[in-house]
Amino acid sequence: MSERADGPPDRARLLIVHHTPSPATAELLAEVQAGAADPEITGVETVSRAALAATATDLLAADAVVLGTPANIGYMSGALKHFLDQVYYVCGDDTRGLPYGLWVHGGSDTSGATRAVTTIAEGMGWAAAAAPVEVTGSPDGRARAACRELGAVLAATVMPEQ
Repeated sequence: MSERADGPPDRARLLIVHHTPSPATAELLAEVQAGAADPEITGVETVSRAALAATATDLLAADAVVLGTPANIGYMSGALKHFLDQVYYVCGDDTRGLPYGLWVHGGSDTSGATRAVTTIAEGMGWAAAAAPVEVTGSPDGRARAACRELGAVLAATVMPEQ
């Protein structure tokens, strides 16, 4: 849990950083948010930021982070890469051990984007709290459920003890 000066120490913060330019990626974001807002998970504030608006300050205030991106030509979106470039050296040591999760949506292949984000997250010393969710094509019920579970797992990971 965060010991932020701007909030009580008994409250955790889950940051969702996403690039959701398509209806499919926006649908998956909504599922991640819904999972994080599960009524059984208490004491966790969820903050969602578009990748081009998210900052190092947002990341430093987070107790966990979920990243979401489309797979563009075999790679993560430029917007998510921009966010990661901005925070890599600024937050590196201060976010070691940060629990993270990832969802990637692609038309046919998500492996390059998943590998790229995972490599950067590992380089920052973050700890995967769940396996990446990789979705190709139109999101179906299983994909939506996996993203909902991803949000819930990350929120539950930082939920304060009652």
